[in-house]
Amino acid sequence: MDGPGLRYQQEDFIVKLVQSDRLHQLFRQSVLAVLGSYLAVLMLCWLCWDRFDHRTVAWWIALLTASSLVRIIMFAAYFRSPDRERTPQRWEHIYWVTLVLSASIWGGGALAVIPVDDLLGQTMVMLFCVGMSVSAVSCYSAYRYMTVVSIVLVLLPCTVWLLVQPSSLQVGMGVAVMVFASFVFSATRSLSEALETAFRLTREMEHAHNVSTRAAQTDELTGLKNRRAFFENAQHLFGYCRKNHLPLCALMLDMDHFKHINDTYGHQVGDQVLRQMGQVISSSFRDTDVYGRLGGEEFAVLLPNTSIEVARNIAEELLQSLAGMMSAPVNRVSASVGVASMNDDDHDLHSLMNNADKALYRAKARGRNQVAVAE
Repeated sequence: MDGPGLRYQQEDFIVKLVQSDRLHQLFRQSVLAVLGSYLAVLMLCWLCWDRFDHRTVAWWIALLTASSLVRIIMFAAYFRSPDRERTPQRWEHIYWVTLVLSASIWGGGALAVIPVDDLLGQTMVMLFCVGMSVSAVSCYSAYRYMTVVSIVLVLLPCTVWLLVQPSSLQVGMGVAVMVFASFVFSATRSLSEALETAFRLTREMEHAHNVSTRAAQTDELTGLKNRRAFFENAQHLFGYCRKNHLPLCALMLDMDHFKHINDTYGHQVGDQVLRQMGQVISSSFRDTDVYGRLGGEEFAVLLPNTSIEVARNIAEELLQSLAGMMSAPVNRVSASVGVASMNDDDHDLHSLMNNADKALYRAKARGRNQVAVAE
């Protein structure tokens, strides 16, 4: 893939990760908001029990209980779902519906219970509405429009009611709430942009680290694991198979007459042969196998849970694949392979690889382009 296309793909990948991060933070931070909004209503009604209409309070609490249960079910479904299903496309719309429902019930209920001729009761209601608005900033900080919508739905009904009252004190209270809300709206933009930047920088740093790690472990020419990465992975696999008493086979492969190819056709052709060699090896083995380029024209493979007979057949098939590899102007490419199986005397990876290496030299001594099994 060309440079611009690769960069676009990487950018798209990071954007999707950032969106997932925002969604996860939204659900993680707002779980307690459900309980908080419910407790706020109970506390407000308790403090103003003698000032509110009890039937209206009962309806408000009942509706809020139903909406809270819906949101709790949504949270449970989200956290129980697999990571691959926690996508913005799947969950943001659902969250919006429950948020609008809950905030509308809260704001509408506050308007329904606000006492007409009780300034202290009105002040208490507005105080709790403003408190709910502040909590919305912390709960939905990564989603600015969710913050704005929830604040509007909670504050607007009572605020509009105050603005149309005859008392200058009530109107002043409504104006103060509007001024407060305007500052909050401005702050939410800066907060959401800062969080977006933080998410992006984190993901870009992770991506850069992963790229550098892969580059440090990958042979630049063939795309296979380099010598260091191969032995690190091979050591881990050797220990796992030995601990679990699983069979493990090693293949050592060396291209035949590679020096002749370089001397005759040049190093560029030799590099092309090695690149094609890497492609053949990559497509010939399982994800559980460990394979890499040890240096020059030498390659190694570890086959876990594989018998020596199956390993030899795999090596034979690999030689056939190499024979059919097109590497013009080179007419034919061949290799020699040594195969060894882990036994009780192999106390470390070096012993197993040494046995496969000895078999490789025997294959070369017998005329090359063949497979030899360790004695």
